[in-house]
Amino acid sequence: MPLPRTRGKALRQRLAELRGPDVPAKALDARALAALAANPGCRRRAILDGAGVNKAAVASALGAPSAFGQSQFAFTRGNAFEAKVKADGGAELLRLVHEKLDQRAEPPADAQVPDLSAPGPEGRAARTALALREATAAVGSWTLLDHPMLALHVAGSPAFLEPDAVVVHPDGSWTVVEIKSFPMLDGSADPAKVGAAARQAAVYVLALEEVAAHLDPAPEVRHRILLVCPKDFSNLPTASAVDVRKQRAVTGRQLARLTRIEDIADTLPEGTCFSPELPVAELTSAVESVPATYAPECLSACELAFHCRDRSRAAGAVTSLGRSLRAELGGLTTVEEVLSAARGATGDPEDPAVMALRRAARLRAEALQNCGPQVPAPCSEEASCR
Repeated sequence: MPLPRTRGKALRQRLAELRGPDVPAKALDARALAALAANPGCRRRAILDGAGVNKAAVASALGAPSAFGQSQFAFTRGNAFEAKVKADGGAELLRLVHEKLDQRAEPPADAQVPDLSAPGPEGRAARTALALREATAAVGSWTLLDHPMLALHVAGSPAFLEPDAVVVHPDGSWTVVEIKSFPMLDGSADPAKVGAAARQAAVYVLALEEVAAHLDPAPEVRHRILLVCPKDFSNLPTASAVDVRKQRAVTGRQLARLTRIEDIADTLPEGTCFSPELPVAELTSAVESVPATYAPECLSACELAFHCRDRSRAAGAVTSLGRSLRAELGGLTTVEEVLSAARGATGDPEDPAVMALRRAARLRAEALQNCGPQVPAPCSEEASCR
């Protein structure tokens, strides 16, 4: 739900102060939202993303630059492939949508491709909502929305998202289209990359559902999205329908759990600023004033991961070893506590985690005792080393 106008204005001003004077906001995209939803307990990422802080610049200023991100070559290749898929009014793209998702409908011919240009993200989002309403009302025809702008309210702050395309079917239903440059070999692609694309598309589905909720009757937002990729080792497009119901449910639930941006901002000391132009000591103090929840998965999803990992290791936090291990250790939150409990110096003997640690320590000691030193046999002078 959007904030009241006066409250929203005050929050935007506060977030601008956090970014620093004259520092433009970095747009929060679907990939960042999907990563944020995967780690909803990280207040540091929530406030930095909500304020539009350039985390890559902050990480470099802190001396912990991250290699996370897309290379310029991959970016250029992806843009070229997307242009090929959308050529001729999106004829090939609509053909793939018809073939993979809606064969019962009439083949797309003379599809509408409305102009979605408007000033600013708010204007583009309003223009997209109007185009979706008009296309849904035009029953019996296909409509392709090229790079529409969608708004999704996250933690009390709007995020503007730009999917590759949205297709309105002749029956009025809506489909998200994701265009990626990684290949589909023999009809299948890298599962990890497909999973990332599905999580990203789930964010777009959630945003479309917000738009659909304001229409009467509300159109169907399809939970099977179209993933378009190069076929084998060529530059020819092929596609696969991907069901994102699971990703949509998980992402929606995790985004709903996020602490409101304004609540996090209210806990920060007066004058806190995350500008990369600040002295290193001052910037470090500002970043450390917001608690982080580091996990190894952050290395592939957040620009500040190396900095947070160093701090997590320095504090001996078990989260640096993985979320699954952290969950199994219960109330033991540091490596020192774990080792002390395993040695029997601390910990509740009735605690299942402590019992398991002590048993593992006994088994290890027995294994080392029975193993003994292994002395290699002397090499025979007559042995051949050929």
